[in-house]
Amino acid sequence: MSLVCVINSGSSSIKYQLIDLATGAAVVSGLLERIGEEGSPVPNHEFGMSIVLAKLGDRSAEISAVGHRVVHGGPNFDGPALVTAEVEAEINDLSALAPLHNPANLLGIRAAKIALPTVPHVAVFDTAFHQTLPADSYTYAIDTELAAQYRVRRYGFHGTSHEYVSRAAAEFLGRPLETLKTIVLHLGNGASVAAIDGGRSIDTSMGLTPLEGLVMGTRSGDIDAGVIFHLARQAGLSIDELDVLLNRRSGLLGLTGSGDMRDVQEAASRGNTAAQAALAVWRHRIRHYIGAYIAELGGLDALVFTAGIGENNSLLRRRALAGLEFLGIEIDDDRNELASRAARFISPEGATVSVLVIPTNEELEIARQTAALVGV
Repeated sequence: MSLVCVINSGSSSIKYQLIDLATGAAVVSGLLERIGEEGSPVPNHEFGMSIVLAKLGDRSAEISAVGHRVVHGGPNFDGPALVTAEVEAEINDLSALAPLHNPANLLGIRAAKIALPTVPHVAVFDTAFHQTLPADSYTYAIDTELAAQYRVRRYGFHGTSHEYVSRAAAEFLGRPLETLKTIVLHLGNGASVAAIDGGRSIDTSMGLTPLEGLVMGTRSGDIDAGVIFHLARQAGLSIDELDVLLNRRSGLLGLTGSGDMRDVQEAASRGNTAAQAALAVWRHRIRHYIGAYIAELGGLDALVFTAGIGENNSLLRRRALAGLEFLGIEIDDDRNELASRAARFISPEGATVSVLVIPTNEELEIARQTAALVGV
């Protein structure tokens, strides 16, 4: 049995899965939290990885490789990379673009290399799938020398999810991936849309950072940059305060007081006008991107919902697509209401556009990319 251990390291957590490549199943999984926090029995990531190894037990001897989720790969990583000293240095250098994520990812990599020193370690980047974006899609219209110096461009995120789901959609439809024009809606607390032409990402809603794009749990998504200048001048907010405002106090939380979509929906059902308005803004932004990406793709074969909200919330799926029948996008209510963990159609039989729900599996995608790179 060939097993790949997938590590997703946060600043105070280690999420892990031991994946059997033959079946795609996670044979062991878990989450270690509160690492380094006051009163925690886990003082650091190195100690945390020793706990993970203990939980894996004898199965740790069967590990062929370790795949690590890394959020930001910048412009230089268009696929998985074997972790070397040079790759670690580049991940660290890219921390300026993802200060909440890359340093934590690197802590996990270093701790895992100490715990499992005899197997290859591979970095799989959230941004890599979107390195196929054409220049007209990834370029911001600012001073080119300044942009080049500070690596300012659209990178996109959720790449492992978009790649996994777009490939799974082709397999489900029984069509070659190279022939499909697909829009993937990754809708969770963090959310993004990708336009995928023949298996290649040609546009995506997140940008230099995961802040741009859709309305999210606590992130504003698209906003006029002038708002930042206005609040700095008129409200006296500092750069750090503006960062916290847009990343942690905006989105659904800023509009309603809760960043949890379930709370927002429940409040809206009771007639709360702020919650109802928030859902309308959330829906409007999704439809904006669907329309834009159909234009960029020059048509559409499949529209796919995935992630927590996309997979599980039939009402929001229906509302997001209502009125798009003129584009060939329709939902069959009975199919949409069916509760299932399997890939499935929610469009009517014979619809012009196949509307699908496909559960994402980023850990399996990381495991597969890791195994392909090191040949296990």
